[in-house]
Amino acid sequence: MDTFNDMQLVKRRLFAMRNGIIADVLRRGGSPFRIIFGVNLPQLAEIADGFGYNADLAERLWQNCTTRESMLIAPMLYPRDEFTVELARRWVSEVPSAEVADVLCHRLLRHRPFAWELASELLGEESDMARYTGLRLMFNMLYQRPAETLEKAEKELARDCSLTSPVAAIMVAECRELL
Repeated sequence: MDTFNDMQLVKRRLFAMRNGIIADVLRRGGSPFRIIFGVNLPQLAEIADGFGYNADLAERLWQNCTTRESMLIAPMLYPRDEFTVELARRWVSEVPSAEVADVLCHRLLRHRPFAWELASELLGEESDMARYTGLRLMFNMLYQRPAETLEKAEKELARDCSLTSPVAAIMVAECRELL
């Protein structure tokens, strides 16, 4: 009888749920990953729920940076209370796409007590992807700090960056509605 480690079990589940149509659309859309199974986010969440929180598995999946689904499921598996600001900075520096940034922010970073400070820090970075991640993280806290968020989003909007401007514009509009 074959026995598999957790990493192999995750990969087997991804393979079983693969969707060639979604994978092809992502490839044509310029996804930076070499391996794309085409598994959607609800399916990834279902897989993650089956494994529970596991820092070691999450880290190994995150390091498997050639596979889209590995990087998307890793934030779903990392125990929130164990995710430090130092680890958050490292993961943010390794984010290869907006999709990964979105999942990282929504599933993990926004739940950490350092989320606002990290988002503010990221908005000061030169990297477009780091600033995008900072905006997406800040978006999760927009209703708690609309005035501060408005100021930071307007500053980012003025940079006229093709990656961050759409998110910054939505944030500016939302903040103005609240104020």
